[in-house]
Amino acid sequence: MEIKKATFKQSAASIYDCPKPSLQEYAFIGRSNVGKSSLINMLCNNNKLAKTSATPGKTQLINLFLINDSWYLVDLPGYGFAKTGKDKRAKLETIIYDYCKKRESLVCLFVLLDSRLPLQQIDREFMLWCGENEIPFSIIYTKADKNSKAELSKNIKNIEKELLKHWEELPNSFISSSEKKMGREDILDFISFQINENRALSEQK
Repeated sequence: MEIKKATFKQSAASIYDCPKPSLQEYAFIGRSNVGKSSLINMLCNNNKLAKTSATPGKTQLINLFLINDSWYLVDLPGYGFAKTGKDKRAKLETIIYDYCKKRESLVCLFVLLDSRLPLQQIDREFMLWCGENEIPFSIIYTKADKNSKAELSKNIKNIEKELLKHWEELPNSFISSSEKKMGREDILDFISFQINENRALSEQK
């Protein structure tokens, strides 16, 4: 897939402020500071599309970007909210969980994991919650250029080993680097395939 047009549509403070669910949506989420905004900008080939920040927890709304006038890329608030008060944290959790469970136009949630780290408890808990609630998700390993190939492979194998303690089958996964534009084609091809599959299914109904 080639992204020819990517425009910011709107920010929403809750699922009820989102646009009418008429287009397919592909959402991105991860622990604070996992490189989500950088990844979105890399995918869309636009360094100014999603706001990047060195401060974790910067995204606090649902941000929707209209892609090629045909589908939405959705930037969700991060979980594991660093330096966030209890009330604010609860509000953000409600935004995330409402969107993931109730948004009928959500096709796939991409959960971002830092490829340099072992599986974090908060990531494990969030993915288990997704599994329990039958939310379709894929994993994107970020910052892959920061490791040697051997370290990267070892870290991912260890994470997969941990996940297989809970599931018989692993979700789809992608290896990415925003700086090196690694994984861009694979992720966009996957989204393109999903878009076409879902269109075909809706036309059959």
